[in-house]
Amino acid sequence: MTLIPPTQAVILAGGRGTRLGPLTESRPKPMVEILGKPFLAYQIEQLRDQGFKRILLLLGYRPEVVQEYCEDGRQWGVKIEYSVTAVEDETARRLKLAAHLLDPCFLLLYCDNYWPMHLGKMWQRFVAANAPAMITVYTNKDGYTRNSVRVDEDGYVAVYDKTCTAPRLQGVEISYASINRLLVDLLPSTNVSVEEALYTRLANQRQLLAYVTNHRYYSVGALHRLPLTETFFARHPTLILDRDGVLNKKPPRAEYVRSWDEFEWLPGAKEALRLLKEAGYRVIVVSNQAGIARGAMKESDLLLIHERMKAEVIEAGGHIEAIYYCPHDWEEGCECRKPKPGMLFQAQREFNLDLSRTLFIGDDERDGQAADAAGCRSVLVSSNVPLLKAVHKVLQNSL
Repeated sequence: MTLIPPTQAVILAGGRGTRLGPLTESRPKPMVEILGKPFLAYQIEQLRDQGFKRILLLLGYRPEVVQEYCEDGRQWGVKIEYSVTAVEDETARRLKLAAHLLDPCFLLLYCDNYWPMHLGKMWQRFVAANAPAMITVYTNKDGYTRNSVRVDEDGYVAVYDKTCTAPRLQGVEISYASINRLLVDLLPSTNVSVEEALYTRLANQRQLLAYVTNHRYYSVGALHRLPLTETFFARHPTLILDRDGVLNKKPPRAEYVRSWDEFEWLPGAKEALRLLKEAGYRVIVVSNQAGIARGAMKESDLLLIHERMKAEVIEAGGHIEAIYYCPHDWEEGCECRKPKPGMLFQAQREFNLDLSRTLFIGDDERDGQAADAAGCRSVLVSSNVPLLKAVHKVLQNSL
């Protein structure tokens, strides 16, 4: 398998979108508008930004609406091609009929899902495993939708069930699938779905790799999904900050800020928060607080500190939207203690963030590791580059 990531993406966009009626009476599902722009445009922009050069749209229902809008893709700087088949065709048949247009390896997407992918990380995993196909699986720990897969510890899909009825399912397949072109030749001529014809079969043969993510995906698959999707694409400017060493003086290792009397603002921190509020930024704080588990303080002590902290920020003209903290000890194996990214994903879900567009400012390597695991950009502050200086760079678009 080539070490070069694919440059062709294929989008399945031929269905009627009946769950979106009446929005789809005059247009296909990917043309439903989010904040004044077709959902498909967000997908095309993402693919372009990730390095894709060619996009193949597999159409069926009202194809002319898509073709008139997208044309040849030059408005995005990509080449868009089309394969139009019968409205009744299932996804596997659409793919098979477009076989002559496919690259040796391509990325396959559904037209109604958006997920902030990192192609480099995905491709690295796919190449290392040398699997014929890899699907992206949202862990769905928040019960966002119905589960359709079970992934084993080795990272391969043990069960793929499109009906979502098999026992012990954990996670949902959201497309963003890396597919070897040779698999398309093996698809049946009957009118079946890609999930039934390919994913279920590969899972049964232990050949379907999973790229597992905790970052929520967003969709126009049904009417009730649209409000969250609009919130996500509004892309409210947000900055995530560590606490100790970024906002306040960091205590020595294995010691903790146990009361407000021990809390000391770092120079310029409150001014930085004021500038962020004035610029329209939302500020979220994430902090390891193992002192609770280790008996150095109570959770109620921490909450009092945070109440005073937020109040002083408001007095200074700033605002802290939310504070997430991990109360566990170093060895408890939780998912929230940095360098694990659990708190970042919690903030993502509750505020519908796009973490690939969110900056995390910390002060040590664990913060950087947590950001990388969550797909965030990150920067570390220091005595030479304190928060205020970093914020000035953020507001000047130089970070």
